[in-house]
Amino acid sequence: MKRALLSLVLNAIALLLVAEIFSGFHLESFGVAIIASLILAILNAVVKPILLFFTLPINLLTLGLFTFVINAVTLMLTQALIGSDFVIDSFGVAILAAIVLSVINLILNKLVKDPLLTKK
Repeated sequence: MKRALLSLVLNAIALLLVAEIFSGFHLESFGVAIIASLILAILNAVVKPILLFFTLPINLLTLGLFTFVINAVTLMLTQALIGSDFVIDSFGVAILAAIVLSVINLILNKLVKDPLLTKK
């Protein structure tokens, strides 16, 4: 439970960082980022595996790079579910945001979960 909450908060922080980087990616507040993080987690657990299954041939041909398109689709779905508090201006912005979001999440999770950083 603790790990899931930490993951949601880290993802919300990553979403806010992406909103600072891209002018076409707008989040109203940290509360909206938490809600977006929760919805994104649910979509990643339910919808993303289905999309990955159906796009497996193209994903194999692109050596996995098509996964960023699927991540952009889940971001756009999240945006559609939340409404005007979370706006992505275009699908191109969503793809770039998905790439940057993946990198930021990787860095944040590594910083928080690295055992060397938690020891004193």
